[in-house]
Amino acid sequence: MTQVEAGLGIGEVAERTGLSVHALRFYEREGILLAAPARRPGGRRVYTEGDVGWLNLCVVLRASGMPLPVIRRYTELARSGAGNEPERLALLREHEARVVAQIAELSRSLDLVRHKVAVYEDLIGHEPQPARAPA
Repeated sequence: MTQVEAGLGIGEVAERTGLSVHALRFYEREGILLAAPARRPGGRRVYTEGDVGWLNLCVVLRASGMPLPVIRRYTELARSGAGNEPERLALLREHEARVVAQIAELSRSLDLVRHKVAVYEDLIGHEPQPARAPA
């Protein structure tokens, strides 16, 4: 069985990454994949486990607020291979600093929200309720 025959279809990759089929095609057009997926004789895309791993990394980076142009640049650097690790590290450190700042801002926001909840609980006379997990 060839790699193309054994590969993953776009629907399987969508399911495993949480991306829609449309988003996968968009990522491909935007140069976010390390390599263009192979094609089956009918033209259907075929992905590898490596593609799934890379896409999952990109999903996490995107969810952490990394802009697509920065993800694209990181992809270009990774695609280029060894020799640009200092640039990749700098890119990730810059993003890390932005994420740390976002976490600090969210923490301040959460403190304020918790304070306001306590004020209203006192006003209404309710017992404090634990925060609910998102459904």
